[in-house]
Amino acid sequence: MLTIDPNQIPTKDLHQYILGAVAPRPIAFASTMGADGRPNLAPYSFFNAFSSNPPILIFSSNRRVADNTTKDTLRNVEETGEVVINVVPYAIVRQMALCSIEYDADVNEFEKAGFTPLPSERVRPFRVAESPVQMECVVEKILPLGEQGGAGNLIICRIVLMHISESVLSESGRIDPHKIDLMGRMGRFYYARAGGDAVLEIVQKVTDIGVGFDALPEKVRHSTVLTGNELAQIAALTALPDHSTIGADPRVQAARAANASIEELHRMAQAALQQNDVELAAKLALSAA
Repeated sequence: MLTIDPNQIPTKDLHQYILGAVAPRPIAFASTMGADGRPNLAPYSFFNAFSSNPPILIFSSNRRVADNTTKDTLRNVEETGEVVINVVPYAIVRQMALCSIEYDADVNEFEKAGFTPLPSERVRPFRVAESPVQMECVVEKILPLGEQGGAGNLIICRIVLMHISESVLSESGRIDPHKIDLMGRMGRFYYARAGGDAVLEIVQKVTDIGVGFDALPEKVRHSTVLTGNELAQIAALTALPDHSTIGADPRVQAARAANASIEELHRMAQAALQQNDVELAAKLALSAA
């Protein structure tokens, strides 16, 4: 493996390794306003949600590596203590990218990127009308992480009002990942689109105590057919089927009658998992153990 000591590599290179590894990251499309009333709009991918009560978002405006200067967004939140975080769906990702250009402070990115400024209700910065979710925030704290180029400034924001387009809601009133079609940032020029086949539904009940990998027989754990992801589905069962239950299953009986090998039984278990029949998969996998 490539081993990197952060103290022995240029910051610009370390930055790219970090961004390539910690990905995809959500994008905070931050709308701010200076004390003079001048609007600013810029994307940040050092961003996430950190609390629901209170509702807290945090994004980082890093010092530029090249000349150690700071960005207009940081100055604006220092002056006013307010920001609107807009989400970025696929439909506006190229417009968002325009706002990453380092325009002069007197340039209005709403106009440059063709966005519609929408008045907020509780803070001064505008919302982005084209964004399906807009979160009006007050800045609770700004935490500088260093003084050199590349150092972050954590901007801790509390949501005071959230606006969600009904067009991205499911019938149950929740945000539908396919409808919102969000974009994520990766390393260098790469982005990820969180829609279509890229969206996976993984149901794991955290209160149901799974048996775990260590409860699986060695022949199952070291299967040459079943992947770690597939074994994890079996390991998530709260109890493994016992030998009498396994032997009584007609599908297992048929496989044994055909003298199926371990690999064949595991391929049958794999097929059962593809049909979401974890119980059958467990029986087939364990029948050869």
